[in-house]
Amino acid sequence: MKIGFIGAGNMASAIMGGLISNNYVNASDICTSDKSEAALEMAKNNLGVNTFSDNKEVAKSVDVLFLCVKPFFAEDVITEIREVVKKETIIVSIIAGKSLDFLKSTFKNEELKIVRTMPNTPALVGEAMVAICPNVTLSEEEKDMVVKMFECLGKGKIVTENLMDAVTSVSGSSPAYVFMFIEAMADEAVKLGMARNDAYVFAAQAVYGSAKLVLETGKHPGELKDMVCSPKGTTIAAVKVLEEKGFRGAVMDAMEACAEVSKNM
Repeated sequence: MKIGFIGAGNMASAIMGGLISNNYVNASDICTSDKSEAALEMAKNNLGVNTFSDNKEVAKSVDVLFLCVKPFFAEDVITEIREVVKKETIIVSIIAGKSLDFLKSTFKNEELKIVRTMPNTPALVGEAMVAICPNVTLSEEEKDMVVKMFECLGKGKIVTENLMDAVTSVSGSSPAYVFMFIEAMADEAVKLGMARNDAYVFAAQAVYGSAKLVLETGKHPGELKDMVCSPKGTTIAAVKVLEEKGFRGAVMDAMEACAEVSKNM
């Protein structure tokens, strides 16, 4: 199988690296193009993939083609490559805010196999959450193949397209919220006397371990929260302050704002 990437930035590199490190394909079976010579040099030196300056050279020769460009470049890039893409090629887009209808109409091919996806930055460490939305032209085997490819980066799950704005807010953009939470906890730990480097480790590991507990136990987050809150204890005192400050409401409002921007992209 030959896999191509239009764009060789951080997310494309994470996907390429995941496919290679999990032995899904060899580096020699991957090619990428990018307008940045520095990005291509890094992809070649760090991953050992084939690099091109011409997008058409990548698009015309692969079985799966990943579109990893910024939304404002999407139309120009698709217009550039659409005449050379083979009809059996599976197009996998990670372009934020661009619908299946947009992709199909820009390619001007009703029969093209297109998958809209939304990965997130934890892909860089193999812990991504990826939403996968295939169009109706893909077979079940092809859908399973795309899911398995993204499982090389973490977790992948097929969703309907009407959920993509929710996905953007709950996983696509949410690493930023989590990083802010970690930073705030670390700042207070520093205020209380802890060394800065130690504070980041303690805060980050607490978030990582808590998330793992939710995933591996299957328990409701509220139940896990109650397990930590002893009568008249330290934790319930902290929870009370978070509730008074509107912690839940602030998170929900932030996600609503994120989803709204996603809808209008």
